Amino acid sequence: MGKTSVLVVGGSGYLGLHLLQSLSTLSGNPYDLAFTYHSHPPPQALFDAIGPVQAFKLDLQSGEGLDKISATFGQPHVVVNCAALSVPRACESNTSAAVAINVPSTLIKWMSSFNDTETPLLIHLSTDQVYEGIKLFYIEEDETNPINVYGKSKVIAEEYIRSNYSNYAILRSSIIYGPQPVIPVEKSLPIQWIDSVLSSDKEVEFFSDEFRCPIYVKDIINVIESLIRKWDSGDKCIQILLNAGGPDRVSRAQMAKVVSDLRGYDSSKIKSVSAASVNRGVASPADISMDVSKLVKLLGINLTTFKDGVQLTLES
Repeated sequence: MGKTSVLVVGGSGYLGLHLLQSLSTLSGNPYDLAFTYHSHPPPQALFDAIGPVQAFKLDLQSGEGLDKISATFGQPHVVVNCAALSVPRACESNTSAAVAINVPSTLIKWMSSFNDTETPLLIHLSTDQVYEGIKLFYIEEDETNPINVYGKSKVIAEEYIRSNYSNYAILRSSIIYGPQPVIPVEKSLPIQWIDSVLSSDKEVEFFSDEFRCPIYVKDIINVIESLIRKWDSGDKCIQILLNAGGPDRVSRAQMAKVVSDLRGYDSSKIKSVSAASVNRGVASPADISMDVSKLVKLLGINLTTFKDGVQLTLES
């Protein structure tokens, strides 16, 4: 049997780059790798850093580019979908684009058309924003009742996958944080941003009443790699939905306090404010902390505490 082929959709984003970097450095080099990008062709430095990997331009709304992947890379065994319109305000201002990009209908249709005997595994990144945000520690079976377009588009995506595809793992990810990937991304990263605003020694406001379970990037990579190994070891029909958060429920103000303590900043500069006092142009759920015991039990993953993850991020 040849190598397992893995296609990372949205591979030029933060999580995608970390995943490609990790998969390419596993001992024994067990995977053939390809990834898709949408607007900017990846720099040569990416190929130098990651090694043999194929890149394909893909428009997820129309599906343009999928045929070229079939022709050049072949039919992948595993597809990891990291692509999304994930800025809530951008989703709010363009609902049709949010749904067209976040619901992977063209991807599912393409994967369903393969003439192979084995149905490829789809690992799809969803979000904690599918929950309404009115209780502590949501479990997977809780009702989804999102309060913004981003969350709604992700619920539609989950329902589409479960109704139209037979081999999937859906990961409801919280805020993903950690060091820059092998090729730094332009977008603002949460811990790095907190560090930079606190380092100015000015007073900064942080929400004290909005709670999340941020997950360290290496943990979510570990989850994805465990799922790929599960498929590789003969579990060819996976149908799971998992909360993919970290082990700690923290507010933005608590996140800032951890960074401040580790850096030795003056934590009196952190001013706690209510999220209700700021109009962000989009509704944001108050408490979408998640119970992650199902993930830990099913995959045997040891999750990094928020404090340890922040330390690792700052050290890098």
